[in-house]
Amino acid sequence: MLIKITSLVSLFHIVFYSSYVLTYECLIPFVENGLPPQWEEERYTDGQKWKFLEHKGPVFAPPYEPLPSNVNFYYDGKLFKLSLEAEEVATFFAKMLDHEYTTKEIFQKNFFKDWRKEMTSEEKAVITDLKKCDFTEMSQYFKAQSEAKKQMSKEEKQKIKEENERVLQEYGFCIMDNHRERIANFRIEPPGLFRGRGDHPKMGMLKRRIRPEDVIINCSKDSKHPRPPPGTKWKEVRYDNKVTWLASWTENIQGSIKYVMLNSSSRIKGEKDWQKYETARRLKKCVDQIRNQYREDWKSKEMRIRQRSVALYFIDKLALRAGNEKEEGETADTVGCCSLRVEHIRLFPELDGQEYVVEFDFPGKDSIRYYNKVPVEKRVYKNLQLFMENKQPEDDLFDRLNTSILNKHLQELMDGLTAKVFRTYNASITLQQQLKELTNPEENVPAKILSYNRANRAVAILCNHQRAPPKTFEKSMQNLQSKIDAKKDQLSEAKRELKSAKADAKVRRDEKSKKAVETKKKAVQRIEEQLMKLEVQATDREENKQIALGTSKLNYLDPRISVAWCKKWGVPIEKIYNKTQREKFAWAIDMAEDDFEF
Repeated sequence: MLIKITSLVSLFHIVFYSSYVLTYECLIPFVENGLPPQWEEERYTDGQKWKFLEHKGPVFAPPYEPLPSNVNFYYDGKLFKLSLEAEEVATFFAKMLDHEYTTKEIFQKNFFKDWRKEMTSEEKAVITDLKKCDFTEMSQYFKAQSEAKKQMSKEEKQKIKEENERVLQEYGFCIMDNHRERIANFRIEPPGLFRGRGDHPKMGMLKRRIRPEDVIINCSKDSKHPRPPPGTKWKEVRYDNKVTWLASWTENIQGSIKYVMLNSSSRIKGEKDWQKYETARRLKKCVDQIRNQYREDWKSKEMRIRQRSVALYFIDKLALRAGNEKEEGETADTVGCCSLRVEHIRLFPELDGQEYVVEFDFPGKDSIRYYNKVPVEKRVYKNLQLFMENKQPEDDLFDRLNTSILNKHLQELMDGLTAKVFRTYNASITLQQQLKELTNPEENVPAKILSYNRANRAVAILCNHQRAPPKTFEKSMQNLQSKIDAKKDQLSEAKRELKSAKADAKVRRDEKSKKAVETKKKAVQRIEEQLMKLEVQATDREENKQIALGTSKLNYLDPRISVAWCKKWGVPIEKIYNKTQREKFAWAIDMAEDDFEF
């Protein structure tokens, strides 16, 4: 049986009773503003995602090309010829020689351990100390190759572009039911060294080459099956139409499953995005009741309810993750709200003029440090004191709570509610509020974009989306400052010319001299606008150097807020979303009017 997406309400018309009295509208998905007609898609009610799926399979990384004979590796000052397997892994390190990663002890240790696994017994006997390894010639070779790429002729670049387009047309699309859909990641990542984010304990480990024998293909029985490269075979061919992935394999670092998926601009992905943000909008309708309830629960006689209510407060107030993001097999000591330990918080009755302050310090997702000092309500503070009583630093703060218990409770509060929905809701509502506060209707487009980025930055800070300053940051800022200084000189010269033209016009009083004054005035105005644009750009870069705006923009912010803001204030959408992002959010661009409210 097939139904239209605008009839989704019938699928989710679920009414249930719980210990909390919530309004009925919280329990029904917010669907009165359905997707526009061009985004409506036939959906199956039995869990199927498609009836027909055909594709060519993934594109594998090219085989390793040995180094030229004049590019050498040295050990302890002596030339040493590596086997092909060991040489390939050595090149991964050589390519990163100037990167900060290769200076880190854990990176070096993990790399050397995995590199030795690829060595022959003779190589293992000789190469015992990474500090005695000299990768300089390899590094210089790859730098020269990179430079040569930049210096390629237009014809050479065009040839590469045409080949990439050919591969895209052959492997980058699939047929799903009646649609030709773009595939997101049809190229399998080549082998290399794992970097991770933050201080990941597995950084430097070898990401092994993925081969056809590692890959499971998913397609329909009646399709033309993908053919593996000559002389190889697939691990398995499946016909599972209850999932949307086209191929999968297990990577060796964390043991997690990787998938070839449809592009974010596909109808299925667009629909999923729309549903995600509509769920967050439903939370808006009952969030006050949920907040009132967890505040009441701070006084509960049951410790488990108190712990649950305090954890929910932090998830809501601080946009903390629940704590179940760790991949299977991951050994990194990362935590979320439910898995916080006593050692991860400190309590201050008073700090910096504020009462009841909690200091958080723990490794979050991807080992990125979460550090924050937050004033909390008195009952939360007293409860935390209670939770910490007679516990060791390594003991669980919420010892009567886990993510399963929390998620079950959240589902009782609102259908589809998870910790991530709180994160999406708080991120989106923060963006909308910040845009209202920061946008000045009188400012020009560059200034409005600065306001938008500041609003986005408030969300990124809330969600702890940090990054290390880009390696080229200082140089790019110096270049930008040079442009600003040159533009200031240009403005000074233009003002002198205007002053001279005015003096000339005062003497001559003819039409020609008056026109010259007007021309010089316009030149000054133009240069002033150019200068202001450069200065706004410099401010924006400086403020964003340690904040990753992209994560929240792509995953937590309802794109209709941004689209509506652009339409309302005359800001071109391409100034906010690049081409790929515009394709991902095409549904929102089609849907949102300038009066959209999250």
